[in-house]
Amino acid sequence: MMLSCKEVSNLLSDSLDKKLRPMERLGLRIHLAMCDGCARVERQMSFLRTAMSELPKQRETNDSNRT
Repeated sequence: MMLSCKEVSNLLSDSLDKKLRPMERLGLRIHLAMCDGCARVERQMSFLRTAMSELPKQRETNDSNRT
């Protein structure tokens, strides 16, 4: 059974907090290969996750430049 876009959205969100089960990952990958909209959402979430992980490093650098 093909996952709906809503289910994929939930799985993408869940994957930020926990490791997905193999069947969830498989269903997610199949859906993302076929759905441009959900694939775009995944890329955006990935971009934001990367940007947020860089934020503390950037803030620490800015704080050390103030002293």
